[in-house]
Amino acid sequence: MNIVGIDYGDRYLGFAICDSEINVPVPVKSIKIKSMKEAISVSEEFCKERNAHLIVIGLPLNVDGTEGERASKTRSFGKVLGKITGINIVYFDERYSTLEAKEYLKEGGIKPREMKKYTDKMSAHIILCDFMNNEFKKHIGDNNNGN
Repeated sequence: MNIVGIDYGDRYLGFAICDSEINVPVPVKSIKIKSMKEAISVSEEFCKERNAHLIVIGLPLNVDGTEGERASKTRSFGKVLGKITGINIVYFDERYSTLEAKEYLKEGGIKPREMKKYTDKMSAHIILCDFMNNEFKKHIGDNNNGN
């Protein structure tokens, strides 16, 4: 089962993949976008190229766990992407994924001015890793039980 992780933002998309061969999430790329329409098109193409069976989209919740405007935009993006691709969409709490990504990059010796190149794909990677560690079995179990 190939799973794509997406960090969706107004200006950048980050992608990660966990394919059935290696079964380990890997950060793939960050792309600058100009609109939701472009984000959907780029994401659809990426998911088709990677033969995705499931898409995990980071849901930017507020610190208190509630959903705000950013989460609403993300759900709109996911709804359209799911409809176009026919692939199941799962939203996963992405609070602090960007901060965590920046810390990993800093520890890896990436200079602050270089970080934007990597931050979004690392955020997608963190989202996908956290999903795989915490939620994956629930979703596979649901699919196996026909729910």
